[in-house]
Amino acid sequence: MKRIEEANREALRRILAGEPVGVDVVPAAQAIPALGERTILHAGPPLAWERMCGPLRGAVTGIAVFEGWANTLDDAERQAAAGAFAFHPNHHFGAVGPMAGVTTASQPVLVVENRTFGNRAFCTLNEGLGKVLRYGGNDAEVLDRLRWIRDVLGPALGRALRETGGIALKPLMARGLAMGDEMHQRNVACSSLLVRQLAPALAATARSGAELVACLTFLGANDMFFLNFAMAAAKALMDAAAGIAGSCVVTVMCRNGTDFGIRVSGTGDQWFTAPAEMPTGIYFPGFGERDANPDIGDSAIVETMGLGAFAMAAAPAVVDFLGGGRASQASAFTRAMAGIVVGANPAWTIAAMDFAGVPTGIDIRLVVESGVAPIINTGIAHREPGVGQVGAGMVKAPLRCFEQALVAFAQAMGVA
Repeated sequence: MKRIEEANREALRRILAGEPVGVDVVPAAQAIPALGERTILHAGPPLAWERMCGPLRGAVTGIAVFEGWANTLDDAERQAAAGAFAFHPNHHFGAVGPMAGVTTASQPVLVVENRTFGNRAFCTLNEGLGKVLRYGGNDAEVLDRLRWIRDVLGPALGRALRETGGIALKPLMARGLAMGDEMHQRNVACSSLLVRQLAPALAATARSGAELVACLTFLGANDMFFLNFAMAAAKALMDAAAGIAGSCVVTVMCRNGTDFGIRVSGTGDQWFTAPAEMPTGIYFPGFGERDANPDIGDSAIVETMGLGAFAMAAAPAVVDFLGGGRASQASAFTRAMAGIVVGANPAWTIAAMDFAGVPTGIDIRLVVESGVAPIINTGIAHREPGVGQVGAGMVKAPLRCFEQALVAFAQAMGVA
């Protein structure tokens, strides 16, 4: 239908026209005024405590102790079961969060502004690898690190970003693609480029030499730090493409460890869900498939934007996470994803594919017609709370979400 094609072109135009800029780091309550007391935002579509998976429960109990709402993890679990906390998806508040994705009032969040359309998106700061809150870690070490991020790193980054006047993320991400990042599993180049831009402003605004050393040491040791910037940029870009009547472009893909959910531009705020899939990949020593939780996190917003697994050809090293992967597979993944989108992004090109733009704008019709599901690069969380990350790999989005969305879209178009 001509109306659909025109609407999809408009969605693609908005995605490509967006200019995401990292402008600040502030407490979540300041960035999101509607974030109330004892409110916990989480990754994925809506979910009640009773259906939450182990790593999400671990993150919820940990953050409740961090916020001072509970004295112990057991106390936090009892309160959660009794309905003491309000749970909502990050996406309902213009936010995203990796893995468990919990966001609460006092946590510092990155603010990314889409300067073309004026909308903003938010994401918590990356904690590093290993036993961390986003993977369900919640012991004293995890909580102490969160306190340092809240009291030291967050304010320092906020001052530095304000000092710079904002860091344009789109060109930085283009350079990262050329240097081997895909912005989901691999963020080595973009993290380094970001620190290089931030370092002078951090030095100029640091409260002390010791603070500066601590911040730069943390950033320099965290190759995944840029992931949260990429996620917030993706959210800001994709939100600008939401709410276009007649468009069947996907604007959200996310998972909470129980359900996988998508939203589509032309069907408003409606969620289409199916059980979250199990990732495939490689595991840390001592762990295996029996330990893994189904896929979890808002980080699939990166693939929704056209990066991550969609840009695998730019980061062939990532196929190692599949175990015995070949570099040629990386290009095959990107070509497959090019068959289910409405266009390509000329600002983000892949040298290994003759500078083709990354596949952009997932079309639910093409997914259902072809049977080719979007693929997502992902970390693997232990199924029990408190353990943390146990591996990394890939996962396919469940086709059922797209089938449901296509039925609803057809009804909205008056053709069902």
